[in-house]
Amino acid sequence: MGARRVLLIALIAFVAALGGVAAGRFLWPAAQPPGGELHALLHSGLDLDAAQHAKIETLERQFALRKQALEMAQRADNARLAAAIESEHSAGPDVRAAVDHIHVTMGEMQKETLAHIFAMRAVLRADQAAKFDKAVVKALTAESR
Repeated sequence: MGARRVLLIALIAFVAALGGVAAGRFLWPAAQPPGGELHALLHSGLDLDAAQHAKIETLERQFALRKQALEMAQRADNARLAAAIESEHSAGPDVRAAVDHIHVTMGEMQKETLAHIFAMRAVLRADQAAKFDKAVVKALTAESR
């Protein structure tokens, strides 16, 4: 195997690893799983009544389906990126387009997550929402502390 081919394989592996790390850090921040603290607060720290609990359970089921669909789209995006890298062997137009599409899908995931958070918040009383808001801010700023 020539040195050029080894270098190309190493470059492809490096780019794929960077993409995986970036996606992982975006989707799964260190320490706590995404939403773990909010989930615990919702189910044990806000004293939800039965109607609130039922509405939030419905919202969580709906979000889980949408999240699963977006995760499948992200896997497909990664496969397209891998194919573009394999085809172009450089950061050509197909690779750039695949990366741009990955960013769109990641943005959709973030928008869906925020819509889910606001939908759950709408179910809460004012005192519950204040606690929920603090937990959201804490979750979003945890890495910067």
